Amino acid sequence: MKLLENKTAIITGAARGIGRAIAERFASEGCNIAFTDLQIDDVALATVKELTAHGVKVKAYMGDASNFEQTHTIVEQVLADFGRVDILVNNAGIARDGLLLRMTEQQWDSVVTVNLKSAFNFIHALTPSMMRQRSGSIISLSSVVGIGGNAGQANYAASKAGIIGLTKSVAKELGVRGIRANAIAPGFIDTEMTRNLPENVRNEVLRGIALRRAGTVEEVANVALFLASDLSSYVTAQVIQCCGGMG
Repeated sequence: MKLLENKTAIITGAARGIGRAIAERFASEGCNIAFTDLQIDDVALATVKELTAHGVKVKAYMGDASNFEQTHTIVEQVLADFGRVDILVNNAGIARDGLLLRMTEQQWDSVVTVNLKSAFNFIHALTPSMMRQRSGSIISLSSVVGIGGNAGQANYAASKAGIIGLTKSVAKELGVRGIRANAIAPGFIDTEMTRNLPENVRNEVLRGIALRRAGTVEEVANVALFLASDLSSYVTAQVIQCCGGMG
């Protein structure tokens, strides 16, 4: 039997990157997938087609994860379409980097709203149904910079540190109902964004990683699979760093 057979997951921002890799990994283990994105464009539709090939039910929902009302409407629709939700992956996120002294209020607000408020919105919307079924796994994407900070990323680091505080609080509130909450803190992952870095910057980062390489989106997805499945049935309120020994 597959690890997520007959389960259903909501994954935010899953048309591309890490979110798409998580959706692909979950679908390969028998999980039905409801994913959200700001636009259901050709890329999102291609993701639907790719995931459906695993023989699971897949549907994409357009919406702004940072909007409280839209989020609750999406969750209601997912519950109507799929019957239940067993797993929530809060993956939606943006970066608007800049030195603190030059950072605008809009840069701060947009990053904190998308990265942190969206996670609150989906947890808030899904909590009643998970409480009724007395089970659920909530997985939120944090970052190593949410643990150690990073120059030029005060807004991003603050939002990702907030994810950790939110995760630990939710785990303590909802554990009595059988709901687990954990966070993943990826390090330097090979994505379109990191590939566009200057070679000297990329090499400098790699020298600070014990494994001397960037991680892959599939490696992050494997950690998410562990946290979503019963393999982690006694794991909650934890932050798992997927960073290759970045320090």
